[in-house]
Amino acid sequence: MNTNTTTIQGILSIGALICLAVGFFNLLSPELNNLLYNKIFYILIGASFFLQAPTLTNKNFLYPMYVAAGLCIIGAFLPTDSQYSYIKTIGLFAGVILSIFSRPRQTRQ
Repeated sequence: MNTNTTTIQGILSIGALICLAVGFFNLLSPELNNLLYNKIFYILIGASFFLQAPTLTNKNFLYPMYVAAGLCIIGAFLPTDSQYSYIKTIGLFAGVILSIFSRPRQTRQ
């Protein structure tokens, strides 16, 4: 992973955490909290998953990570009261699980 990608992914992750914290603690108006907590958070996480996909050590997880990123981003644009609004959560969980299971294993000597 090159330095630019790492930096961009770090910025996206910090932005997502800020959105999550602001929305969770209701620090702004209800409209802005909803925008940050239910939309921008998932867009930032999806973008982070998209950048992370080419760097996964297990290449079998490459396309599933792109799908997880897509689910996060597409789900963020669905209305909150839509019957399909859960797909962003599925994308989030899938991306986190893929990230965890694709980490390089350290062998004990």
